[in-house]
Amino acid sequence: MTSLDHTSEIRTEGTDGTAVASGRKPGQRDLSTIGFVLAGIAVVGLLVAPFYVYPVFIMSVLCFALFATAFNLLLGYVGLLSFGHAAFFGGAAYFTAHAAKVWGWEPLSAILLGAGGAGLIGLLVGYLAIRRQGIYFAMVTLALSQMIFFIFLQAPFTHGEDGIQGVPRGYLLGVVNLNDPLNIYYFVLAIFLFGFFAVWRIVHSPFGHVLKAIRENENRTISLGYRVERYKLGAFVMSAAIAGLAGSTKAIVFQIATLTDVAWQMSGEVVLMTLLGGMGTIFGPAIGAALVVTMQHYFASMDFPVTVMIGIIFVLCVLLFRRGIVGEAIRLIRR
Repeated sequence: MTSLDHTSEIRTEGTDGTAVASGRKPGQRDLSTIGFVLAGIAVVGLLVAPFYVYPVFIMSVLCFALFATAFNLLLGYVGLLSFGHAAFFGGAAYFTAHAAKVWGWEPLSAILLGAGGAGLIGLLVGYLAIRRQGIYFAMVTLALSQMIFFIFLQAPFTHGEDGIQGVPRGYLLGVVNLNDPLNIYYFVLAIFLFGFFAVWRIVHSPFGHVLKAIRENENRTISLGYRVERYKLGAFVMSAAIAGLAGSTKAIVFQIATLTDVAWQMSGEVVLMTLLGGMGTIFGPAIGAALVVTMQHYFASMDFPVTVMIGIIFVLCVLLFRRGIVGEAIRLIRR
């Protein structure tokens, strides 16, 4: 029997503490139907959104939503808390900005380069980090992320604290002018949907079931014959590459790559987004990212510090919604 044949044997523990099989139950099918309906409504809403809301704001939400979704693949489905995801998000932004501005690359090619570069960094960081567990894993990712931060600070092509400014949006495939607000909006929306679908497909594949089994009971997964380290490393690289896809897209949208996106604070921010929306859920991180970005945008003009406001809301959500906004909603629906 091959390792993939064990997938049907893996059982995980539900949110109520009862054992459930990795296959779908009737209640899960109901939740899936609701999820597909809500996803369809969300896609339609995003298609018409730029006609009613400032497009650049929505694109910012989409970039961070994709970043949080990528991070959730690691935290929510493997149970690995990384404090170094800013290295992939901001590093990809630098790669894309340099390729588009200095080398004159077409925007899609530059974005793919950034995502590939983030995946390569993720391979190196993950290879060292997955040998540890718990808080030690988190500290290793933080330390390596800070090393990467100082590399970008000192590297000549990043221009230090000034960053890479004036990144051209260019023409998509040499045809579509991305300087047009609607053109670049739908381009960003397409990237977001692609990345979101990729995470959804990974989670609902046999590979994803093994990741959930590792999260719930790593020792039993090992006893079934799985090489857990390879699955962890694979998930880490995928998460890093999709996070890089988000950072690369952000660099094209805002036409700049700075140290802000690669600093440790960005790693903490994506943790906040994921926990606020609901880790281990498909839609939770995206909703959490939308909430955080919206608060940062609309509370920026207030005299009260935005970070303190977000911190208060986060504490309230942790006290009242321990599973996050979407996690609590799913629990209520199941009841």
